[in-house]
Amino acid sequence: MKEAEVGTLQEQVDERESTVQQKYGTFAGVFVPTLLTILGVILFVRHGWVVGNAGLIGGIGIVILAFIIVTFTSLSMSCITTNIRIKAGGAYSIISQSLGLEVGGSVGIPLYLAQTFAITMYIFGFREGWLYIFPEHPALLVDIVVFGTLFTVAFLSARLAFRIQYIILAVIIGALLSVAASVFFGVLEHEPQLIGEFPGAPEEDFPGVNFWIIFAVFFPAATGIMAGANMSGELKNPKRSIPVGTLSAVLIAFIIYVLAAYWLSRVATTEELLTNYNVMIDYAAWPPAVLAGLLGATFSSALASIVGAPRILQALGDHRIFPGGEFLSRLAGNGEPRNAILITGGIVIASLMVRDLNTIAPLITMFFLITYMMINLVVLIEQRMDMISFRPTFPVPRFVPLIGTVGCLFTMFIINPTFGLISIAFVIAAYIYLTNRKLVVPYGDMRSGLFVSLAEWAAKRVSLLPEDNERAWKANLLVPVRSSRELRGSFSLIRNLVYPKGSIKLIGIADKLSSDELKDSLFTLASSFSRENVYTRWSVIDTDNFKEAVLNSLQTLQGTFFKPNILFLRISESRQNDDETHSVIKQARYYNMGIQLYVEDPVAQLGQRASINVWIREKSPHWSLDMDLGNLDLALLSAYKLKKNWNAQLRVITVVEESEVENAHQYLENLIDVARLPEVTAHVEIGSFKEALQTAPQADVDFFGLPEEPNLDELRSYLELTKSACVFVADSGKENILA
Repeated sequence: MKEAEVGTLQEQVDERESTVQQKYGTFAGVFVPTLLTILGVILFVRHGWVVGNAGLIGGIGIVILAFIIVTFTSLSMSCITTNIRIKAGGAYSIISQSLGLEVGGSVGIPLYLAQTFAITMYIFGFREGWLYIFPEHPALLVDIVVFGTLFTVAFLSARLAFRIQYIILAVIIGALLSVAASVFFGVLEHEPQLIGEFPGAPEEDFPGVNFWIIFAVFFPAATGIMAGANMSGELKNPKRSIPVGTLSAVLIAFIIYVLAAYWLSRVATTEELLTNYNVMIDYAAWPPAVLAGLLGATFSSALASIVGAPRILQALGDHRIFPGGEFLSRLAGNGEPRNAILITGGIVIASLMVRDLNTIAPLITMFFLITYMMINLVVLIEQRMDMISFRPTFPVPRFVPLIGTVGCLFTMFIINPTFGLISIAFVIAAYIYLTNRKLVVPYGDMRSGLFVSLAEWAAKRVSLLPEDNERAWKANLLVPVRSSRELRGSFSLIRNLVYPKGSIKLIGIADKLSSDELKDSLFTLASSFSRENVYTRWSVIDTDNFKEAVLNSLQTLQGTFFKPNILFLRISESRQNDDETHSVIKQARYYNMGIQLYVEDPVAQLGQRASINVWIREKSPHWSLDMDLGNLDLALLSAYKLKKNWNAQLRVITVVEESEVENAHQYLENLIDVARLPEVTAHVEIGSFKEALQTAPQADVDFFGLPEEPNLDELRSYLELTKSACVFVADSGKENILA
């Protein structure tokens, strides 16, 4: 897609964002939904069981460990949100603006699915509490009524959802006050068990468990820190609201969980904590308040998710992560993503019909953990790169994202190693899919900076190693270009001489009158090489002096990291440039450059690209094979690259007198074996060299050694003798086919 189209897409995204009434502050937009999501079912139902298994110290240790991970993730999220202009989509926006749409989308898709399926899980949790009060009510009817209420609220307005959350917040505060008030009624009558024995769950007949299994059960209680960040596109000041709202909610929730652990350990025996999931309800000053808090906690979590999930989907649609993104990204007049809400509602309805999501519940947690891990990883990478653009107004120490990243990864495999691997595989598959979609990036990200930093790091390490590493050799071509027409004729040959790991540096040489035209042509051709997966760079020198331009290029590029090691030239039919060609070849030898001198067959060109000949000078009377093959390494390496890329037949040929045939054939066989050239044929011709050029097996390209003082007319004559394109090659001394 062209730059103008990219700009248009950016304008459309900005226009959509401007239609949203950014009206939510820190308290309503971030603090309340985050706090209500963290204070969920586990606090009211399973927290006592956790303390019963682990004991007071063990239980508080589990709370501390879980909150360390989410706190460090919250700190990382706060850091990165104060360094970017965060858009709609919360974590998806953070990751995609840093690591690109492909990475952001590969995490955003599972995050959306996790947020959506979490709605169903919270509805099931609400239903269990409701049936505790009204056991005669049909379970499916309860689920549908709750979903209908949630969907209606979300479809009408997020503002209405936030107003309802104020009511739920009051209900939960009332539940916590009811628990706290019980202290004045003498319920703290037991000495707490400090270290538990981890007997397990009563429904499994207490099989015996360990610390990490209990931690895995508790950890989902500490999640929910994205509830406020998901509203990033509709906050008045997300750079302030997300850090302040999220961190304050996490801190208050942590205090509540610690105090609740102490209260639970004092009001009930260990046996009761293990077997009675309703301890908090039974021992509260006013039990109905706690029951209402349980219902409110599940309802508020579902409400936060059904408001947040469609906004992730709408952001994914904005950037065409899915086919049909325009439909998903469309906003209603009041700024609500109603199409995304409809799709989300449909998924929830379908999942409600399944009636049991316990099988995939661990996968939902994995998707959340992958998101948290990626946020930490973004900050860790940004900090390590030390780029000047990384100037967050909420900086964090470097150990924060490191611990957050390791903690999330560790927790994934502690909770469920199988689902951990499945979730990672899902993200990788999504990344591959999105990479193939060729997404248009409407804003800059740090990927180029990341790769530059890696390249700089590698360059510094390479500079400490021996410069001439024959085993690491690859073809890096310098191609002087007088006209794009010549380059187009050599395109296939050049591409296959360097693919897959080599590179091409195009140097356009033209006077000022024609330089603009050449620039356009080189840009197009360089783009074509890049599409063929060949690293290509180009530049144009405004001069009509070809020899001087090539000389300056040779001198200048010697100091670069990816410096060219082969000069690629064409011999034209015209002789008017022969003197220049001689001078350039001489300078290339002076700078220890390899040389490839190409004579194109004007009739057959590269033929069928099915056969290649490499001509080797005869070695009589000494046919011994050693590491110094003479001027032969680059020719063999170049021919072998063509063989692989064309899937062609390769022959090595030498011409000898009849008495030397056996020695020559043995030499070629040894060369093929030692050089590790599979499926290469040895061929020996008898007689004179020029006769052999005409009688040898026909090839599409013939490779020859380039003499020290080449006669260009003689080289041109080889074209008629072989009836094929010819490449004359000179080693630089840094190649070795035997390495």
